[in-house]
Amino acid sequence: MMEQDIVFWYWWVLAVGFLALEILASGFFFLWLAVSAFIVGSVVLLIEATTFNVQVLLFSLLAVSSVLAWRKYARTRATEVSDHPLLNRRGAQYIGRTFNLIAPIENGQGKIKVDDTIWKVHGPDTPLGAKVKVVAIKGTVFEVQVCQ
Repeated sequence: MMEQDIVFWYWWVLAVGFLALEILASGFFFLWLAVSAFIVGSVVLLIEATTFNVQVLLFSLLAVSSVLAWRKYARTRATEVSDHPLLNRRGAQYIGRTFNLIAPIENGQGKIKVDDTIWKVHGPDTPLGAKVKVVAIKGTVFEVQVCQ
C-alpha cells in the first residue's frame, strides 16, 4: 500500500470547506467539523511524523466530541428563561392592560386602539369609550372584560 503524504494545509483547506458549508447550511454542525479539521492540521504542522491513520482518528474523535458537546450545551441554553419572553409575541404583551373602546362591542365584536394599531376585541356588549381589560388573545383578536 502506498504511503499517503497528507500535509497540514490539506486539513486547513478542509476546514475552510466546512466553514463554507456552515455558511450555506447553518446549524453549527459543520462549524465543529471545521474546528476539528483546523486542530488536526495544526497538530500535523507541529508533529510532521503524524501518520494518516492517527490524523483521521484524531479528526474523528474531535469531530464527534465537539458536535456532542455543542448539542448538550445548546440543549441546556434552550431551557433557560428569557428576560424578554414576550418579545416576538406582540399581542401577548397587552394582556392585563386596559384600553378605551374606539368602536363599541356589539354582538361580541369591537375595537380598541393600542398606540398606532387598531385591534379587534371580543367580549360582552359594551358602549363606545368604555374601559376594557385584555384578558387573553386568540390569534389577532383580544378577549376583553369590562373594567369596573
